[in-house]
Amino acid sequence: MSKSVFDDWFAKGLDPAGYDPVAAASLAMKPQLPKRFYEVASYAETDGAFALTLDGRKAKTPGRKLVAMPSAALAEAVAAEWQAQVTHINPATMPLTRIVNAIIEGVTEVPEAVAEEIVKYAGSDLLCYRADRPQSLVERQAAAWDPVLTFLRETIGARFFLSEGIVFVEQPEPSIAAVRAALPRDAWRIGAMSVITTLTGSALLAIAVQRGFMSADAAFDAAHVDDDFQRDTWGHDDEAAARRAVRHAEMTAAAKVLSSL
Repeated sequence: MSKSVFDDWFAKGLDPAGYDPVAAASLAMKPQLPKRFYEVASYAETDGAFALTLDGRKAKTPGRKLVAMPSAALAEAVAAEWQAQVTHINPATMPLTRIVNAIIEGVTEVPEAVAEEIVKYAGSDLLCYRADRPQSLVERQAAAWDPVLTFLRETIGARFFLSEGIVFVEQPEPSIAAVRAALPRDAWRIGAMSVITTLTGSALLAIAVQRGFMSADAAFDAAHVDDDFQRDTWGHDDEAAARRAVRHAEMTAAAKVLSSL
């Protein structure tokens, strides 16, 4: 496959430590999309992994690494994104491919560093910063977030202090250490959890999803409690809804990586 096919639309924004799915999608939606140049997208087993193939040729990332995945289920899902392209290849409709490339390019060689970025989020996690009013928002946050904190306290022994407003609260070091110990060690799970953490602003929600305590949709909704409150108060915003749809597609794709391993 020609490297230039990937360069213009996958080569930017792939550092998983600072991965910004919305920015990646914005880059992807620029004009002059490449034409579809293949008939069949599929996958083939190779050296114990499963590689994306386009007309039988193994695809490569922008950095010329093989697009090879650890499971047939994940490879099949990525191939389906490529097969679904019509006359042109539109990365905005390929969130799973973007995440897979990001993991291969930026996580497989440094999973520990990416894991530490997730741990940093736990030090100022979304779930620990609560509104003090109005009461309806206070109750919404508690209903969405308290069960996650209870789950983490009971399963990994992590207790977190809460703060009202934006006043920073130092979290207990044993709790941060518990989060670090709870993270998986393999690059693929870490990469997917990094995306979820960035999308939600919460390492705790990412752990809850990875451990099966809640679905990706439930975690996504929990991360948007404040946004939903603003929408219900002030009305629907088309642009905000469009941005949210992009983030939701990324969330679904990251969850697909986790469920396919």
